[in-house]
Order: sequence, then structure tokens, then C-alpha cells
Amino acid sequence: MKLEVFAVDKIHLVSNAIPSDKSISHRAVIFSFLSDKPSYVENYLYGEDTINTLEIAKKLGLKAIKDKNTLILIPPNSIFEPDCVLDCGNSGTSMRLYLGLLSTQRGLFVLSGDKYLNYRPMKRIIEPLNKIGARIFGRDSNKFAPISINGCESLESFDYTSEISSAQVKSALILAALFAKDTCFYKEYQLSRNHTEIMLSNMGAEIDSKRDSSGISIKINPLKEKLNPLKISIPSDPSSAFFLAVAVAIIPNSSCVLENVLLNETRIEAFCILEKMGVNITYKKKSNIYDVGDIEVVSPKHLRAVEISSKISWLIDEIPALAVAMALANGTSSIINAGELRVKESDRIKAIVSNLNKCGIEASELDCGFVITGGKPFKALVDSYGDHRIAMSFAILGLRCGIVVDDVECINVSFPNFLEILKSITKVEYES
Repeated sequence: MKLEVFAVDKIHLVSNAIPSDKSISHRAVIFSFLSDKPSYVENYLYGEDTINTLEIAKKLGLKAIKDKNTLILIPPNSIFEPDCVLDCGNSGTSMRLYLGLLSTQRGLFVLSGDKYLNYRPMKRIIEPLNKIGARIFGRDSNKFAPISINGCESLESFDYTSEISSAQVKSALILAALFAKDTCFYKEYQLSRNHTEIMLSNMGAEIDSKRDSSGISIKINPLKEKLNPLKISIPSDPSSAFFLAVAVAIIPNSSCVLENVLLNETRIEAFCILEKMGVNITYKKKSNIYDVGDIEVVSPKHLRAVEISSKISWLIDEIPALAVAMALANGTSSIINAGELRVKESDRIKAIVSNLNKCGIEASELDCGFVITGGKPFKALVDSYGDHRIAMSFAILGLRCGIVVDDVECINVSFPNFLEILKSITKVEYES
């Protein structure tokens, strides 16, 4: 399906309709297996990715009861061995976190996904797990899914340093460490999203994180007993909220208030980059287990170019939308050290540069990033590459110059009501 987006003169928006945080939603379901009591999860995200995580959990024996805005998760005494392939759809988080959990459970499990997920790298998780006794086999010498897991109930302890800053790798190893024979240590050079450590610690897991100039060191003690259940209200997803922030940034005389957004430091770095580009952003924190609050965004007279080379893992999902802001900035912007963009839902470096070029913006690829010279984009037909964040980013660009985005069904992966919010801002048309 093609989506045509029409340009607007200004935006003034107050939104409490931003989807719930995807990262926390995934984890809430998977971590509920670690308790022997029901977990209560308010504001669960019902996007395609998180629905896949929930459906897999049901096949593993979890009972899920929806009571108004609360999802009640009742864990089984032990994880069931399913009689079917566990379909992760497009969700790398589902596949990678379930790899960590199921490697420690008795039974045979097979994980697969769609044509995009089955070509995303899985060796980064399979290899360290197999080194401590897991029995995991993936396609093409353990590089890709489909993946079979012949689970075992106890793994060897480990002291592992990850060469990439990845919350998914970290989370998989932490889940495995909870069932190891002895204390485990996980190190990364830069803090990646830390929802796993925060949530599991709040459930009673013995996880200790230390941060210094050399990076992050996490000590994980194996479980002595079942954890406390979750009781959580999931805040709005800052990665989803960021699309609306960029919309305001590129449309003069515009503003928005984004309500009840997660303000975890590892999740709002992209907003900090927008501030460096001249956008006026204020945060009004509210009391919560997690930092949650409202974000007010006011457009600048001019956007400044920016160079980004650090804290890439803190803004990896927002880079496609940031590229849209860069396309309207005065001067030349660049992002480097972002090779991970090549192995997301699409090759996002290629997708960003190709689509911007189609819109008349000067942009070029680097091995691990790109360079964009700001200009005046014009209306064009662009490709989503089956990637929800590419589709939404270029739909936002359309608010400035008009655009047609091909293959937009993928948006439902993370932001099911994106088009509804877009229609409240501007005119849109669809073509099958």
C-alpha cells in the first residue's frame, strides 16, 4: 500500500496517544516467566512485534487475560515444549531475548521470523550462549534464523565482554546468567538500554551494575528462587514520540506536547541531538519507578547541522528520523560509528541515503554512517524497504514537502495509530 502525505504550514499538537514503550512491553511478557505469581501490566503495546512476543509466550504456557487496560500474565509451573515453530515475525527483540530464556529451559524450541528477520545477525547471541553450554543451531553456521534450541536447565558461568553495545545481546546473556551454575559478569564499553537490569532488579534479581570510564560491568547472581511478579504501568515510547518531535522541528512556527513519555537517559539522546540542532525542548518529569514525564517541543527559526559519533546505541532507532531533520538543516551533518544501521530491519544507511536523494537532498553513504547536506526537498516516491522506522520518517518529511511512501503496512510493527495521528495533522491518501 502507498501512502501520500501532504505538506502543512504549521503543527500544534498535544498527544497522549503515543504508543506504549515497545522495549518494556516485550520484556514484561518474557520476564513474567521468572515468577510463580501473576504479573499485572498496564498499557501493554499491541503492535505487531509485541503481539508476536505475547503469542509465543502463550505457546510456552503463559496465560494472558486482558482486563480493560491491564494485561494479567499467569506463568506456568514450567515452560511448555511447543509443538510448532515459534514465529517472531519482524521482531529481533523477541527472537534474541527468547534465545536467552529458552536456552535454559528443558525442551526443543524453534524460532523463526519473516523474510527480513531471518537475515538479521544472530551469531552475536548464539556464539556466547553455546560457549557456556547452550545447544543452539542456526542457519548458515549459526548466523541466521530459523534457529533450533535444545534447551538445558543449567549453563556454565561466564565473564563476557561484548564488542557491540546492544541491549538485546545483553538481555539474552542476563537471562541465561539467571540459570547459570555460578555468578556471571557481563561487560560493555558503552551503556546500552538498561530496561532489563532495571526491571529484573525490581523483581528481586541480584543484578549489580557499575559504570566507570572503561564502560559498564554487570554482576548477575543465579536465581535462588522465583522472582516477584511485575506490577507496572508502561509509559509512552520515546522512539515513537520522536517522530512527532521531528515533525515540529522541520515545520516553522510549530509546537507539541508529548505526554507520559519514558525519559530514561538511554532513550532520549535523540531529543538531546535535536536540542543541539536548535530545537527548544523542555522536560517535565513525573514520579514513577522509571523516569516518566511530558516533553514540550518548539520549532526553531533555523535547524543547525550536527555531527554525531558517540552514544550511537542510545539513538540507533531514531537515526532515520534524525536524518529527516538533517535534510532541512543549514549545513552538512554526519553520523559515523553507526554500522549497526546496516543490520536493522533494513540496511538503514542505504535506505536513508537513497530516499533522500530521490527527494533532491544531497546525501552519501559511509561504511558506518552517512553525510547529509541540508536543502529544499521536493515531492517524490520513496520506498520503506519494509522498515517501519524508514516508512514513518519519510512520512514525516512529507509534512514539509509532500511525499508518497510505498509499502507502509510495516508501520503497524511499532506504531499502530501513527496514521491516525498523521491524519489529525494533515491530509493523507492511500493507494493499493
